Amino acid sequence: MSDDNQIYLPESFTALYVPPGKIKPSIGHREMAERYELCEDLANLLTEQAANMQFTLGITEEVVLEQCEQGLLAEPSVVSPVEARWVVCRLAELLNWPMASLLQSTRPEDPAA
Repeated sequence: MSDDNQIYLPESFTALYVPPGKIKPSIGHREMAERYELCEDLANLLTEQAANMQFTLGITEEVVLEQCEQGLLAEPSVVSPVEARWVVCRLAELLNWPMASLLQSTRPEDPAA
């Protein structure tokens, strides 16, 4: 069994690559698994930095998450806008921070299909 088949891809992540009105992702499983691992690693790496930002700067969790998303999208960006949004939602989940404002705000543009 290959490593690709052992990686669990959450539905929230795979949905990023399913164009509206379609059921099949726009990229292959291997590429999606690589993108997922990158995004999951970014979310985990940002946990300590985000918690420190919130504590030392005395800003709200919402502001920290917005700043993290802006940082992820700064050039040269390694993630697409929808991946950046997924990363900050995952970051909020890891830190047990509210993410309602992220989920309610406008969805970033879809990755290139």
